[in-house]
Formats: sequence, structure tokens, C-alpha cells
Amino acid sequence: MKHLVIDSHVHVGTAGVPLGPADPETSFALWQARAAAAGIFGAVLMAAPVRTYAAANRTVAELAGRDPARWLWYAFVNPATDRGRVGAVVAAAVVRHACGIKVHWSDAMATDEVADAAERHGMPVLFDSGGDVQRVAYLAARHPDVPWIVPHLSSFADDWRAQKRLIDLLVRAPNVFTDTSGVRYFDLLEEAVARAGAHKVLFGSDGPYLHPAPELAKIFALGLMPEDRDLVLGGNILRLTGPARKAAGARNPTTHSRRNEAWL
Repeated sequence: MKHLVIDSHVHVGTAGVPLGPADPETSFALWQARAAAAGIFGAVLMAAPVRTYAAANRTVAELAGRDPARWLWYAFVNPATDRGRVGAVVAAAVVRHACGIKVHWSDAMATDEVADAAERHGMPVLFDSGGDVQRVAYLAARHPDVPWIVPHLSSFADDWRAQKRLIDLLVRAPNVFTDTSGVRYFDLLEEAVARAGAHKVLFGSDGPYLHPAPELAKIFALGLMPEDRDLVLGGNILRLTGPARKAAGARNPTTHSRRNEAWL
């Protein structure tokens, strides 16, 4: 049986990490080939962490715009260097149909300014907090209308204590979500779904750093009911980006009409 699979976490380029081709175009082509073989229909694209994002965001927007029926994209912002103009950076990305915001701890922690921009445009924030669950909880409480997606169960570094704290937060905070990318402790993924619900968990690969096929296999290994599996594989990311995508369609009906029904 075919499933609509949307990878919610795909970088374009590698930001100097010696894993695969560094060139964004070549990197994306390699990921596409792997994703197609794994049966992945579409993805949310974003820049790799490069500290300054004007040029990188333009590249991602251009790649996503080549096939808007398959690719969505997030604007990457640096809360430190973009301080005082995060709203302008995001507004410029919205014109190019960005539907979310990405923040990485290696630049700076997410801020109220990021949250304000996300709320203004109906966007989720994909916030890699580097295991700082307390910061996520603080922002989620201050900005309850913003969906906060915390990748890797909060820690790409396999900090299981932080991941357990994130699961606790998933249970009690209605606007906090996670993705499955890079989570090696499979029992914690099972716990996240069992305690917080499938509507709180998104499939992501963190490509091109990680191969999408084994990351996708983890979702099927969870043995979820079909309706829950479909939420994780694509339904959740479509729901969370829905307000921003609908706003983009209202601004530009021509582009909106080109989008596959999967994005509606």
C-alpha cells in the first residue's frame, strides 16, 4: 500500500561538514535520488547551518520553487545576527512561499522575536535546541499559538535525559512537537508516541547528513495503526504548515494552483 510520505527535515548543502557533496544543488540531487528509492513523495527544505542565511535562503527558495507540488521550505534565521530584523527576514521569505522558520542552537537560541514572526505568518518553528528543553518550554508557554517542532527528540547528541524531558514536555504542552530524525534510542520514539500521541511526532531524516531510508524504516518499525502512521509520515507536517501555505495561496493563486492536492 502506498503512503504519502513527506520528510519534514531536509537540508540543502552540508555547511562544510565532510559528509556528501557540499554544493547545494549536488547535495539536493543526491538526497532526491535516495528519497525516491525510499518512496518519499516530498519534503520540507531548509538551508544547512551556515550562520548567515540571506543567500542560503534564496538558494533553498529557488530549489523548492522548481517543483512546488513536492517541495516546501523554511526560512533559516540566526536570532543573534538577525536581531532586530528577524521579522523582515521572514517577511522576505514569505514572498517566496516559505511556510516555516528554522533556528539552530549553534547560531543562537530561539527568541521572542522569532516567535513573533512565526505567529504573524502562521508558521511553525523548527527549533534545534541542542538539548535545552527548558528553553523550549519557556518559549512554548510564552507563545502558545506558535507550533514548536523540536527535532531529534531535542538532542542529536543522544542525550537520553534531555530526550526524556522533551517527551514530558510533549505530553503537557499542546504546541510542542518533535521529529524522528537521528533518534537512535528507538524505545524513546515508542514512548513519545505512546505518551504524547502520534499527532505530536513528525517523520524527518535530517538529510543529507542522514540517509532517508533507515530513518523512514523507524516509522514503520513503530507498528502504528494506519491512521497514526499517516499522521507521522505526512499528516502532521501538512497540518502544522497549513495556515502559512493557505496564506501563500491567497496571495498568489496562480502558484497555489500548481501545487499537488497532497499539500492542501
